Amino acid sequence: MSASSAFNDEKGGSSSVGEPEYGHDPASGGIFSSDYKRHDDLKEMLDSNKDSLKLEAMKRIVAMIARGKNASDLFPAVVKNVACKNIEVKKLVYVYLVRYAEEQQDLALLSISTFQRGLKDPNQLIRASALRVLSSIRVTIIVPIMMLAIKEAASDMSPYVRKTAAHAIPKLYSLDPEQKDQLIEVIEKLLADKTTLVAGSVVMAFEEVCPERIDLIHKNYRKLCNLLIDVEEWGQVVIINMLTRYARTQFLNPNINESLLEEGGGGDKTFYGSDGNDDDDEDDEDKEKKAEAAALAKRKPYVMDPDHRLLLRNTKPLLQSRNAAVVMAVAQLYFHLAPKAEVGVIAKALVRLLRSHSEVQYVVLQNVATMTIKRRGMFEPYLKSFYIRSTDPTQIKILKLEVLTNLANETNISTILREFQTYIKSMDKDFVAATIQAIGRCATNIGEVRDTCLNGLVQLLSNRDELVVAESVVVIKKLLQMQPEKHSDIIKHMAKLTDNIQVPMARASILWLIGEYCEHVPKIAPDVLRKMAKSFTNEEDIVKLQILNLAAKLYLTNSKQTKLLTQYVLNLAKYDQNYDIRDRARFIRQLIVPTEKSGALSKYAKKLFLALKPAPVLESPFKDRDHFQLGSLSHLLNAKAGGYQELPDWPEAAPDPSVRNVEVPEWTKCSSREKRKEKKVEKPFYSDSEGESGPTESADSESYSSGGSDSGSGSAESGSGSESEESEEASESEEEEEDKTKKKEFKKPVRESESEQSSEGEDRKRTRKSKQQKSDSESESDEDEDSDSDSSQSESEDSESEAEVKKKKAVQSKAPSKPGTKDSKKEKKEMSLLDLDDFEPAPSPQVTPVNSFLSSSLVTDLEGLSLSDNVLSPTAISPSGAQKSYELLHRITGEGLSVEYCFSRQPFGPDANMVAVQMQFANSAAVDAKNLHIEDVKLQSGMRVKEFQEIELLPAGETVTAVMGIDFCDSTQAANFQLCTHSRKFFVSIQPPVGELMKPVFMTENEFKKEQGQLMGMNEITEKLTLDAKCRNEHAIVQRVTGAANLSRVPCGSDKECRFAGRTVSGGSLVLVTVITKEDGAAQLTLNCDKMVIGTMLVKDVLMALTQ
Repeated sequence: MSASSAFNDEKGGSSSVGEPEYGHDPASGGIFSSDYKRHDDLKEMLDSNKDSLKLEAMKRIVAMIARGKNASDLFPAVVKNVACKNIEVKKLVYVYLVRYAEEQQDLALLSISTFQRGLKDPNQLIRASALRVLSSIRVTIIVPIMMLAIKEAASDMSPYVRKTAAHAIPKLYSLDPEQKDQLIEVIEKLLADKTTLVAGSVVMAFEEVCPERIDLIHKNYRKLCNLLIDVEEWGQVVIINMLTRYARTQFLNPNINESLLEEGGGGDKTFYGSDGNDDDDEDDEDKEKKAEAAALAKRKPYVMDPDHRLLLRNTKPLLQSRNAAVVMAVAQLYFHLAPKAEVGVIAKALVRLLRSHSEVQYVVLQNVATMTIKRRGMFEPYLKSFYIRSTDPTQIKILKLEVLTNLANETNISTILREFQTYIKSMDKDFVAATIQAIGRCATNIGEVRDTCLNGLVQLLSNRDELVVAESVVVIKKLLQMQPEKHSDIIKHMAKLTDNIQVPMARASILWLIGEYCEHVPKIAPDVLRKMAKSFTNEEDIVKLQILNLAAKLYLTNSKQTKLLTQYVLNLAKYDQNYDIRDRARFIRQLIVPTEKSGALSKYAKKLFLALKPAPVLESPFKDRDHFQLGSLSHLLNAKAGGYQELPDWPEAAPDPSVRNVEVPEWTKCSSREKRKEKKVEKPFYSDSEGESGPTESADSESYSSGGSDSGSGSAESGSGSESEESEEASESEEEEEDKTKKKEFKKPVRESESEQSSEGEDRKRTRKSKQQKSDSESESDEDEDSDSDSSQSESEDSESEAEVKKKKAVQSKAPSKPGTKDSKKEKKEMSLLDLDDFEPAPSPQVTPVNSFLSSSLVTDLEGLSLSDNVLSPTAISPSGAQKSYELLHRITGEGLSVEYCFSRQPFGPDANMVAVQMQFANSAAVDAKNLHIEDVKLQSGMRVKEFQEIELLPAGETVTAVMGIDFCDSTQAANFQLCTHSRKFFVSIQPPVGELMKPVFMTENEFKKEQGQLMGMNEITEKLTLDAKCRNEHAIVQRVTGAANLSRVPCGSDKECRFAGRTVSGGSLVLVTVITKEDGAAQLTLNCDKMVIGTMLVKDVLMALTQ
């Protein structure tokens, strides 16, 4: 079936049958359904040459994922299309890969080089998607690749790509926390970005990776405040929460004077103090008051920090945001940071959110309930907004009750109690119980209505609903503790309820009341104990404990009537199943019934049981929640959630505000730009924006309008950049009144790495100027390159204009060849591809004869290499000595047949793209082995095997050698197959070390430098090491490196440097290795390869070879 017919069949099938669409889905699990073949059709469409079919297939696959269906088995078919030239297909492929890259890590790793190419795509969406996929592959081996990709993306011209780089930072940090220091450097760089698109994402990365590094925020604080209004909504939430914590560490408490007054002026201060009226105490109190008054006088002139005011001013408009999370974030910021007089503005905004969905209402009401405890007056004007509707869910009703109870005072209590009377008639039992508790809290908080509430609750005792009665009993018990002597009638009334109420908590409350105040009801209490003793064995544990307490109290106050009853109850409890009750019975018996063995405590039994107990204080469950940051998950749960950052306490003294001042660095005042503008008015877009604005910010809107626009994504990026700059300038217009030239000087933030690069650029400029051979045009273009290298931007940006590329090529061809300095570590570290003029250009068509390199000074360089007189062939260069052998089949497993293999490092004749594997068969059995061959080869996609010729006979005690070829497709995946004899089959696998996937390549020093220059940036890995004691000379280094990898030695003029070159056998990717030795055995290993998985693995092997 062709792809098009398959597609038409599918479309027809889905439209003709009148069933739901998901019934035809291949992932819906219909084993007996004819639609089970649908995956084959999708694979066929993906393999088609037509982009329209591929696009349709990808749309349907993405739709499957959106419906929650599993499309993971299509991964191999989809990943092949990542290199498709159609942008729409490529975008959808990346959407798929982001979803499944983590599950299918091995297959994703095979396509990693494609993702790396995607990082240099002209389209910003593809670059961002490639980085997103790369960061979704959760394998530690590619951490260096991810790090390099993030660093390059952080310097990308497109704000969208920089935003994606910020998103990738937390992913990499969770994969490898050891990368924290490098990631902080990237975060510091991105925090200086002036585009609104990046701000929210980088602050999120900051919160995930290094929230304790407040010092990174200082220089960017004002910028973040000014950008806040234009950042996307979720970015605003993150920035506001971070700035709340920042402000609590950097500014003084605006309510400090009021809090001192509250502490110093309270008359209840000595409540727990001594009751004596000694002169000393009075003197101490006077001294304390004077000290507090002095402290108050000192602190009185509180002036708010301008930066504190800037934050409050810039967040206030966001209270009108359509996003509830933004409004909630601003509300918590004002609650934690604003002066009391200004906090009221948030009340109206929060009340507006109560018209939203129930989930939003729940979170908002949780926070309002906390706020109303400390700032009650703020929400009093909106009391009616918290009245309960019959349609509200139970959780919302209970939270609204909480808020109404917190807002209750002498003036509005009558209105609130009328509301509560209505709520008691509700059908929602949990809500009714909460209402009764709310009435009890109002009665305890407001003395004037206590009797009214108590009478109302007593009336509820005759309610038909048992739950209402039970809850009323519990609340009445708490209220009666305040004035028990006045309410003995209520206690008698409640004693009569013991026959009817079955709710354990209510029964326990009645028994506690009767026991505690048994002196007020001396006739009823013994009768209640008699009834309870009858039903003791059937009661709940909580009730049994209260029966024991009641018996003990009555025994102590009225032993004549209750002595026998008490002993009976204690005997019942002695054999109860619950050990708490048995322990309590044993304890009470020893305490109230004195014996010879009983201790001194029995004398004080009456004091212990009948001590005056303080009346319970009915408090809000939200009382202590404000120590959590409002709006946080921890506040919602009332427990510290993972990743929660504590809200810092206000500082005693204000920290230095000058840390937030952004100084103008000296090097930005350099007149080179003005000179360039005088020389050449119209400059190409790329170099101008790069020279002036740097990698982390978009260029000025002037340079965008004056420069020529790029093709493709370049123009789109310039548009977004100019918009963000205009919005930023608008927000900063209050503070900046300088002219445009000064404004440009202030554009670029200070960063250490850039200043170092610029100083290197200055050095290179001086060197070039000293050479008189250059023309004016050449020096001009050199300055352009310096400005580009300042921005540390990669040269291979596909969005460069053609004119710029031609100009750079001309500069490279004209530049005289000069050896790059190798001793400067800093220069090596900060090297970027734009510094190619420091490298020697490769000599064009002419080939340098071999003899010119074999001078006496280079004899030592070539030690350890077997050079033939005529030609330097790869086979000749391979290191001498026996190759390492690996066991394929043990003689015990193979029943006398043993097989070993080694990688011969010789070209495989039938196919140059295959690795030659030499196999040695040994027959130690007593019988001959016949028909040795390979069957059932299982390979990863792309791999191939060329089998050895069948060995018809292997006599007993003999050995034979055979060679097979395997195309490992430049991966270390194992080749699995069955090794068969005439009678048995053995499952075996061959897995190559990464060094055996190479073939040596001979090249001159100049060619090596040229190729190395083209494999910089993400394709370069540098590691520092300490050489093994036996590996300090050049000969040993060469032997160790060539032993670990099949590479050839490249001649070099320096005796401190060893160079090696090779290509991967299958893909022909160049692999360059450089080992630079230093003093005391220190060395630096540099590897350049465009396949970074190969490079990363090879670096580990070479490091191991050199250090062990």
